[in-house]
Amino acid sequence: MRRNDERRTALADAAIDVLAAEGARGLTFRAVDARAGVPAGTASNYFANRDALLAAAGTRVFTRLAPDPDAVERALAAPRDQALVARFLREIVDRATADRAGHLALLELRLESTRKPELGASFTATMSAALRENIAFHLDAGLPGDRAAVELLYAAMTGLIVEHLTLPEFFPRETVDRLVDLLVDRVARVPGRGRGLSG
Repeated sequence: MRRNDERRTALADAAIDVLAAEGARGLTFRAVDARAGVPAGTASNYFANRDALLAAAGTRVFTRLAPDPDAVERALAAPRDQALVARFLREIVDRATADRAGHLALLELRLESTRKPELGASFTATMSAALRENIAFHLDAGLPGDRAAVELLYAAMTGLIVEHLTLPEFFPRETVDRLVDLLVDRVARVPGRGRGLSG
């Protein structure tokens, strides 16, 4: 059973790599088999159809891009201030940059979900759950900013990462870091206080 789970994960990873390199149109069982280095027909033995393969890639990509729980726990030993919020946001950029294929595949899945209602519904549910978890983490950790601030940070970071990964000369890393500082300074504030990072 474990071997089957490992093979399924390897095939989902291969699907992510194909999505990143070829786009959704290039995602075929044959391409996934070739990318995973397995015999032809392997992916079709694990996934009933292409939609199931897309769904598996969508689930797997969130695992790949998730933070290390131990690293988060260590980070929470620091003061729960704007500097920590900025640190968490930079680490999101770090993970997206380190797994560029994973994040590009995530963009492809977003686009494909606009064309496939079932995938769109599933992807919306997954994204909604992830945002709820982010909001709960932020508030439970006592980080500065309310629910609306977390939603604004999420929306802004999504755009920043897209620009950085797709047009790195337009939005190089130093620009992203500067904008993260500005974003946190203006959005993630402690009620009743003025600006934190630059104030």
